[in-house]
Amino acid sequence: MAAEAQFHVLAVDDSLIDRKLIERLLKTSSYQVTAVDSGSKALEFLGIHEDEENEASIASVSPNDDDDHHQDVDISLIITDYCMPEMTGYDLLRKIKESKSLKDIPVVIMSSDNIPSRINRCLEEGAEEFFLKPVQVSDVNKLKSHLLKGKAKESQPNINKRNIMEEKPSPDRTTTNYGGLEMV
Repeated sequence: MAAEAQFHVLAVDDSLIDRKLIERLLKTSSYQVTAVDSGSKALEFLGIHEDEENEASIASVSPNDDDDHHQDVDISLIITDYCMPEMTGYDLLRKIKESKSLKDIPVVIMSSDNIPSRINRCLEEGAEEFFLKPVQVSDVNKLKSHLLKGKAKESQPNINKRNIMEEKPSPDRTTTNYGGLEMV
């Protein structure tokens, strides 16, 4: 329990019910949780400010905020809903992976829609997992391996933290394997 308590998860979902559910599941599994209701608030919390957004309603997380300042809280993993207004979970994923300071934080996408092309796109862009809602305890249990890989990558920045996608050439098509799921 003490080892898991060090992990801080940022949960992002516009649905209050889903946000409370994931927050409860994570806290039951001894994770520290910060929950926000939009991708822009997640970016604000992480210290990334979008030039095109000038929302005065978003409170500053850090008193000495500037564009290069990363928040004081060490986030171990981000779990985000895919379908949100203004900024989708996919958009949030891309912004995180484009950030030099945040790109190594594991990101998990969740959605109530089982759309293979959407799932593949998120995994190809760098998501560690794609969970179908409602998120279950068994899903939360899968997070620990990603949290540990994220910590290992922080301490050894030159290692390849995951090999999620392997392509096997075949005579007439390419088969892609995503962490055990084979896609043709």
